[in-house]
Amino acid sequence: MPEMASTLERVASAKPSGTRFVIVEKSTAVVPDATIKVWNGPLPTLADVYRARAVIRQHLPPTPLLRPEALSERLGCEVFVKCENLQPTGAFKIRGGLYYMSQLGDAGLARGVVGASTGNHGQSLAWAARAYNSSATIFVPEGANALKVAAMRRLGAKVIHFGRDFDDCLLESQAFAELNDAVFVHSANEPNLVAGVATHTLEILEEEPDVDAVFVAIGGGSGLCGACLAGKGIKPDLQVIGVQSTGAPTVYEAWKSRTLVRLDSLDTFAEGIATREAFAMPSQMLWGTVDEIMLVSDADLKRAMLTLMETTRLVAEGAGAAGLAGAYARREMFAGKKVAVIVSGGNLTLDVLSDAINEECAW
Repeated sequence: MPEMASTLERVASAKPSGTRFVIVEKSTAVVPDATIKVWNGPLPTLADVYRARAVIRQHLPPTPLLRPEALSERLGCEVFVKCENLQPTGAFKIRGGLYYMSQLGDAGLARGVVGASTGNHGQSLAWAARAYNSSATIFVPEGANALKVAAMRRLGAKVIHFGRDFDDCLLESQAFAELNDAVFVHSANEPNLVAGVATHTLEILEEEPDVDAVFVAIGGGSGLCGACLAGKGIKPDLQVIGVQSTGAPTVYEAWKSRTLVRLDSLDTFAEGIATREAFAMPSQMLWGTVDEIMLVSDADLKRAMLTLMETTRLVAEGAGAAGLAGAYARREMFAGKKVAVIVSGGNLTLDVLSDAINEECAW
């Protein structure tokens, strides 16, 4: 990857510093490293979430919270589906992008923003940049979801393909931002971004305050952090459960070992939750608050996609259906209770849908 090398050589300070990562295989134990530095910056607060809501409601209405009887019947509990897949970009990340951009100020907006993304974070930055008359440059992996790439370009973002996955893009985008004096926006290590994202759970609890549990997909962790921040802040006994693919268990491994980790490779079709590196701020927030982080197979992600379509007529990509896959796996634990599932990631390609239909069946 010569372009990466040349950019990073010119901007040596763009290389990560301070935080070290343990390299682990997908199924091996994590060895703790006492030299790892956890997040020492500011963390978002519940007050930040309410401030974010005041900004976001100027741009977006609350998303629907459905109670599909057919889905509740299959899980044996009262299921509420938070339809973040119906956001203009198909994912909850647009909330974080809007609040982040609102706090940049004129000087920051004039510089423009740069990010790395498998698609949904990039769309959120592109949408928010257009809303605030700024500019966005998004680095995406080679082979990124074509629907997401096309959407970013329609929104006015400059899209640059680079590397094999999100983590390759992350390094290059940091270097690019520094070289061009732009504002780099991390997909998870951003307090204002997480405060914005947290408004999805705020809306759930305002509409259904008696919900017993919330299931959220995990990629970098901003959505799960938001659910913990708003959910536990408003209702401390709310159970918040994160769901990750067995082929990309980065946050799960970090949570289980209380150690920041980095995986050598990933093996999941769900690009929206495919991150090799556990990030410092989400880890700092989640280790002391989330009730459980669980793993589901790619087969279960596909079954969840099909079950969602069959019972609610909603379309979700693999990442968007992860919460439902987790709720189905824990259905006996929550029998007769009220469970909210955040469906975020509606950018499903026909090829992936065809694979799911040919390979799996709805529950």
